Amino acid sequence: MTPTLIFDIETIPDTDGLRKLYSLPAETTDEDVARVAFHKRRQHNGSEFLPLHQHRVVAISCALREGDSFRVWTLGSADATEQEIIQRFYDGIEKYTPNLVSWNGSGFDLPVLHYRALVHGISAPRYWDLGDDDREFKWNNYISRYHTRHLDLMDLLALYNGRANAPLDEIAQLCGFPGKLGMDGSKVWDAFVRGEINAIRDYCETDVANTYLVYLRFQRMRGVLDQAAYEQEVALVRDTLAGYPGQHWQEFLTHWQQ
Repeated sequence: MTPTLIFDIETIPDTDGLRKLYSLPAETTDEDVARVAFHKRRQHNGSEFLPLHQHRVVAISCALREGDSFRVWTLGSADATEQEIIQRFYDGIEKYTPNLVSWNGSGFDLPVLHYRALVHGISAPRYWDLGDDDREFKWNNYISRYHTRHLDLMDLLALYNGRANAPLDEIAQLCGFPGKLGMDGSKVWDAFVRGEINAIRDYCETDVANTYLVYLRFQRMRGVLDQAAYEQEVALVRDTLAGYPGQHWQEFLTHWQQ
């Protein structure tokens, strides 16, 4: 069975890059660089959400379903460089060729990873294969919106209609799963400034757990899993997370029970 890899990223403003783009003095603090960028963006379109090429990746979390096992982890150590964690992500694809699953991965996560990999000179030939190296990839690759080697669950459920997109937090809760616990993407920069990188990594991990649980419900809906198989898969997730020591997993399971 092909491994299934669920992934999610967390980002902050690329303050080094923004200094270059806005010709800011080298001594300008990261916080002030971010304030300038947020202000310019807000003036431009009324939102502080920066263009995707101005983001920097600080965490990539994954959930892997392979064989009889399921696990959740965050790539690299808390002090790993952006280049290292992105290269690890693409190295995993290179080695295992998993099916990727995301929530809004086509709209955010993957484009950000593309730009940042370009900036860092990262190699990812398997990911970018469109059939030149492996003929099967001509008909099912990671890049095409309508192929399943990467399944953007939000995009598919919305039937590729942006007006029908839904937030993961609300869909997860409506399905009986925990949803987001105390943090969301808008709070990541402030948490990073406070030095709370581990909290960001924990939050990213709970996002991939929510995504995988919603994906299992989707697989039940489309008939890939019958009810017994679905319940078995959900139990595997619950049992696995119950064996993890992190406080975020205890909170996740508590909210799930409620």
